[in-house]
Amino acid sequence: MDAKTQKSELTRAAIVGAAMNLALAEGLEAITLQAVASRLGLSKSGVFSRVGSREALQKAVIEEYGRGFLADVFVPAMQKPKGLPRLNEIVSRWIARTRDVEMHTGCLYMAGAFEFDDREGELRDVLFDEITRWRAALRRTVLLAIESGELKADTDPAQLVSELNGVMMAQLHDARFLRDPQAADRATQTWQRLLSSYLA
Repeated sequence: MDAKTQKSELTRAAIVGAAMNLALAEGLEAITLQAVASRLGLSKSGVFSRVGSREALQKAVIEEYGRGFLADVFVPAMQKPKGLPRLNEIVSRWIARTRDVEMHTGCLYMAGAFEFDDREGELRDVLFDEITRWRAALRRTVLLAIESGELKADTDPAQLVSELNGVMMAQLHDARFLRDPQAADRATQTWQRLLSSYLA
């Protein structure tokens, strides 16, 4: 990669990063080319030349958030054996990320879901696809734990994924709104109690 291309890539990364910070603070609809340009000391046309339209930048933010989330939560857990060890590792990492990252920034998946729950359009579709892809990966992990005999044979994977998502929403709510320093510990205890009801 030549120096000019490398600089362009770094600038694009900075643009997406600034746009993500804006989205986490004020919502995806707060992202505009001008707002991001002002944050970085760039021209609006300079932002456009690297990311395209406002909608393209919003989409890039959702996709980048998804990459970071999977890199922290899902990818490292793939090193664990299939079944319960992998599921436990995913949940442990999800709780830790919520405690160490989303507690301070907010969660784009959750905030975006509330922001776009009653809207239609391409941006909602992109967010929907990212969230459902993550939940499908989590569901597959649960299925593997059922197939290994570690979870009850009659476990409904969709139900467990939904309950787990509720645990994480509660942790984020308690950490950010109630400012409860024990939110992550409570989430861990809730997960252990929930898991015990599914163990074979």
